[in-house]
Amino acid sequence: MRIVTSKNYLVRVAGVDEAGRGPLAGPVVAAAVILDPNRPIRGLADSKQLTPEERNVLAPRIRERAVAWAVGWADRDEIDCINILQATFLAMRRALMGLAVCPTHIQVDGNRLPRIVDLNLGCTVEAIIGGDDSHAPISAASILAKTTRDALMVQLDLRYPGFDFSLHKGYSTPTHLAALERHKPCPLHRRSFQPVADVLDSMEFMHHLGIDDGSVPA
Repeated sequence: MRIVTSKNYLVRVAGVDEAGRGPLAGPVVAAAVILDPNRPIRGLADSKQLTPEERNVLAPRIRERAVAWAVGWADRDEIDCINILQATFLAMRRALMGLAVCPTHIQVDGNRLPRIVDLNLGCTVEAIIGGDDSHAPISAASILAKTTRDALMVQLDLRYPGFDFSLHKGYSTPTHLAALERHKPCPLHRRSFQPVADVLDSMEFMHHLGIDDGSVPA
């Protein structure tokens, strides 16, 4: 899945970053952003260093002023099937494929790169450790990825009540872990992640004992 918009421009450095590698539930989301050097955006930084209010102010500015931007994600099934690293790369590839303007260079936050040779983008690519705090295109991508994922988790909280996804966004907080003790994991939960796997193992053990009341003991 991807969301896309673009403008035509000549200088095209795409920043790429992700949000949601660590949570126990929900998709991993990536964004690709080509900023317009003639329309700078003040306040860009690693999304983790910004407040939700700051991110929500910057995200529409990025979408409005960027040469091009796109968001892609990989869902829970894909994460459990191919592992979180490969699912993150898949989300990044989807974001890059969503750009209506091809970049001339790609900057990816971190120390590893998604495979892009088969995307036929005809550009160079580099991995930059800490790039989300030092390179504006990556900072912009981190903000779009984070705000997109947060909004998705708020919507999914309505579909899967009882876990407070709108509060913790699927991360391993005490509230989330307590909810997992009270409820069966929902379709958003990553079966390959601890402690979700432990809960499922406990439920299977209880089923073999003939105890199947839809909950897990405290």
